[in-house]
This record gives sequence, C-alpha cells and structure tokens, in this order.
Amino acid sequence: MACLHRRRDRPLVRNSWLCGLAMLAGGTLFAQSPAVTRQVPPPSAHAAQGVRYVDVTDAAGLSRFRHVSGSPKKNYVIEVVGSGVAVFDYNGDGRPDIYLVNGSTLDHVRDGSPGPSSALFRNDGAGHFTDVTAAAGVANERWGQGVCAGDYDNDGREDMYVTNFGVNRLYHAGKDGTFADVAPAAGVAVNSWSTGCAFGDYDGDGLLDLFVAGYVALDVAHLPPSGSSDESSGGAPPAAAPVPEDAQRPVGMGASYSANAAFCTYRGLRVACGPRGLKGAPDHLFHNNGDGTFTDVSQAAGVSDPKGLFGFGVAWTDLDDDGRLDLFVANDSGPNLVYRNAGGGRFEDVSYPSGAALDGNGRDQAHMGVAVGDYDNDGRNDLHITNFADDFNVLYHNDGRMIFNDVTFQSGLGQSTLPFLGWGTDFLDYDNDGWQDILVVNGHVYPQADTAPWSTSYAQRALLFRNLGGRRFEDVGAAAGDGLTTPRVSRGSAVGDLDDDGGVDIVINNIDGSPTVAHNESTGARGHWLTVRLVGDPAQKCPRDAIGSTVFASAGGIRQRGEVASGRGQISQSDLRVRFGLGAATSAELEIRWAGGGRSTMRVDAVDRVVTIDQAAGQEKK
Repeated sequence: MACLHRRRDRPLVRNSWLCGLAMLAGGTLFAQSPAVTRQVPPPSAHAAQGVRYVDVTDAAGLSRFRHVSGSPKKNYVIEVVGSGVAVFDYNGDGRPDIYLVNGSTLDHVRDGSPGPSSALFRNDGAGHFTDVTAAAGVANERWGQGVCAGDYDNDGREDMYVTNFGVNRLYHAGKDGTFADVAPAAGVAVNSWSTGCAFGDYDGDGLLDLFVAGYVALDVAHLPPSGSSDESSGGAPPAAAPVPEDAQRPVGMGASYSANAAFCTYRGLRVACGPRGLKGAPDHLFHNNGDGTFTDVSQAAGVSDPKGLFGFGVAWTDLDDDGRLDLFVANDSGPNLVYRNAGGGRFEDVSYPSGAALDGNGRDQAHMGVAVGDYDNDGRNDLHITNFADDFNVLYHNDGRMIFNDVTFQSGLGQSTLPFLGWGTDFLDYDNDGWQDILVVNGHVYPQADTAPWSTSYAQRALLFRNLGGRRFEDVGAAAGDGLTTPRVSRGSAVGDLDDDGGVDIVINNIDGSPTVAHNESTGARGHWLTVRLVGDPAQKCPRDAIGSTVFASAGGIRQRGEVASGRGQISQSDLRVRFGLGAATSAELEIRWAGGGRSTMRVDAVDRVVTIDQAAGQEKK
C-alpha cells in the first residue's frame, strides 16, 4: 500500500509507481470517472495561433517500423518499459536522421535468437526518410532500451551507444556510413539491464566519457510471478527451456524477488511485479582512455549507485556553472541522484541537499525521463521529470549554488498531469517566441487500464505546455494538433528540426506499434529562429562534436541558454544542434562557453538559418 501524503496546496498523491493507490469502500478513488487521458481539451486561449503538430509518419516513411516489447498482456516488468529514439546526423550531411530502438520477447531471450530489428532512417530531405539499417549494420537485434550519441574518438563522425536488456553495444561510425559494434574491445559491453546513457567529458581532457544507468537485476530463468490473473499455475511463469550459454542475456542476476504482494498489485488488480521487490542493476561510469578503450571508474568516481536504485533518464549538465559537468540520474520508485563534479575525477553525492532528489513534499517518486533547460531565461538550467500515474511531473527551478526548488504547482504543471503516466519529456520552443515550452509523452504500463474503472487509459495523448513568459505553463489542448493529441502508448521522445524549416519536430517511439513523426506546421505565427551547430577543437580540450558546450543567445531583450547534450529525455537522444526561437528579432548576439574552458562571442545578423561555428577557426564556418 502506498504511503500517502497531503499538503494544503497539493492533491493527494501516491508514493511509488507499482505500489497500489488507496482503495475506498465500493470502488477505487476515481471509479467510474471518464478517461481524461484520451479526452482532448478545447484549444487553449494561450496557445500559439496557427502552430500545430501534424502526424506525418507515413509520408516520412517510418510507419513500417513496428516496436515489439514482449506479449500484449505485459505480465513482466521487462515488457512494459519500451525503448528510446535518437535524432542525430549519422552521416554528416547536415540533416538529422532517426534511430528507433526496438525491444524483443522473452522467447527470443531464452533461445538466444535475434530479436526484432532496430531501425536507422536516413534523412533524404523534403520530409522523407529511407531505412538504411542493414547497410549501416545497426540492427541491434537484442532487447533494446536506450540510445545516446557522441563522437568519442573525435574523428568527426557521431558514434552511438545502445543499451539493452542483455549486452550493450557501442556502434563506432566508419567513413562510409557503416557502423561496427566495438563494445567488447572498448570495454563497455555491460551485460545487465541498462536504460539511460549519455556521453560527456567530465574531466575536461577533450575526450567524451560515458555514463550508463542500470535498472533491474532481472533473470529470465527466475522471473517473479506473472501479472496475468488467468495463469493456472498460480502466477508462476511457464517452464522455460534452458538458456544457451552464449545467449545475449543478462548474467549474474539470480532470483532476488521479494514475495510482497504489494509490489504485484495495482488498485486491487494483479499486475506485473516490480521494480520494487527486485534488486537494482548497477550504474557505470566509463572513462575514455583516448585509444578507443574505456575504463570503468564508477566506484572510484563515487557514482556506482551502491543502493541499487532503478535508473532511467540520464543527463550530463553543469548545474552550478563552475565549468565542470555534473550528473543527474532520474530513478524509478526512489530518489533521484544528483552528483556534483568535485574535480579530480571525483563526484560528490548532493542528491538530498540539492532538493532535486525528492518532490516538494519530501517524497520520492517514480521518475522516468529528465529534460534540462532554462525555462525562465535566468541563465541557469532547470529540470523537468516525468512520473507515474496519480502523481505529478515535477519542475525543479534552479535557484543557484546547486539548490533546486519544486515549483510544479505554482507553474501550472501539477494538477493536469496527475491522470497521465509520463515518459519522454523535452524542453522545446515550439512557437519560436524565445521561451522554452515542455513536451511530455504518455502511456500506461498496464493494459488493464482500458477495462478497469481507473479514470485513465492504456493509450494516452501527449501533453504540450506553452511557456507563458517564464511564469507559468498551460496545456494547449487541441491546439497541439493530431500529431500529439492522438492517444498512443508512448515511451521515448526526441526533438529536432528535421527539415530545417524553423519548426521543432518531434519523434516518438510507441510501444508495440509504429512510431510518430510529428511535424511542426505553421501558418505564419512562429517567430524567427537560429540553429547553431558547434565544431569543437580537441587541441583546446573540447570534444569534436562540442558535447558539453553551452550557447547563450541574446535577442529581443531575452538571453537564452542552450546546450550541446548527449542522452536525456526518456532513454533517448535529441538533435545535438542548439536551437533558439527569436520572436520578432532579426539578429542575435552569441556567447559560446566551449567544453574545455574556451569562450567565443559573435554577432549573427542573418537569422532563420543554421549557423556552424568552428572553434579552431574562431568564426562561422561557411
């Protein structure tokens, strides 16, 4: 039974995503209420006029991809998590491409056979993509979870790390558009259940290091009871054939399930067990040795997560503006981890003192994805975290000096998110007015949500919150367009201007279905814009793709902050280019704080375009 808390200015909320909500005599707390997660409110009066998202998945050529995640019944926790998506330029042609991670089934894991293929789609321009998975060699064919991109060897090509339930992959990019899995040789072939990942240069040597979050220590040979109520065996999983010794499945995960029924029920119904009651999988920090290999320094650096929390979203970002990348890990059913980079290869755990481990009531939540952005344009990075149903997504305001304040309800983001089960989240300026809006994609983990009187649903609409001048946010409702309002069972999301037309587009990986490509369309209400691509100089201790660099854009009386970032969201990767909405401004002053310590300034007099800035040349690259 969940531990419930009430504060005068907040509704009753629950403590953990798989602990049941309190039951009332004669029914559940929200029994017989309509499924608000499918209903679309009228367009908000505060929505940007003439800007909407249109579903162009079929026209873009991605509708043939189908995600697979276990059985439709979702009897086990491995089947409900889903997978991430990456938007990044894999072939260096200047156009963002799309990589969709795929899942698998328990049968594939048990017999060691290849799972469903993940997919890499090359951006051909004009809104169309071509499946180049086979030619590129990135099918994965394991139970895929997350993805992050980074040029770890500074050769000018983006490499890709894919996390799995099983052995992870490090895809090294070749000169001909192909990739080779070098994870074993590089020393990063984690064999566990990994979720979020992110590249970042934490020690300032100009080489990208890698952090990988662990979720649950789950062994398919010793599964917890099934979530299906019609199992004749009383809930035990069906007998499994012996797993081949060379099968790509997690190892070292003996049965560790606690038979507490509270971890296998939700609102009185039997559901998939976990993650509480299961042992957490470890986190890993890999230091880049500069020779194509990495060394696991998790324990020495102080980020190994000895408590075994259930990691999901990962973000490298300089939270205290001291020039060193700090680390944030969103944990399911437990407190978040906030690590301050103390220098010398060491991190200090400041999770609780920072205020970002728990919500404003002092509760841990069921955190999923993490978005990083300066929503009020005060120059500091804030955090947005998604959570389970019957709880609210949290907005943490960065007050400076590594202190965060839960401002969710006063910002208008609390009450409206309670019925939803949030996963991917991103800051994006969808109308180019210079203020960062918030996207949340949703979907329940229990198919029973469609038949039980829970006032929710399995498929749920996405939420687009418009930023009203940094003071509060408002759900734009039907004004978001069918690309977001159509109910789906969504998981990972990534953002980027796929066609460089000035509108931020969205790609969503939906569990057990086709993805969604939501194109930002405007009848003229969008403001001006500027997309900044940075090329770092390793000789100045900045990674070639400039991950970890910060860009400030001053225009129209507003100073915005953006970052070149790997990972984030719900185990996903957004475009590495930094993008700014400029409103009515037709010029901008840029200040670049390069990873490694260098600084540059420049004026841009022509906007509505992509600007490439080369650190070595010290100027815009034509």
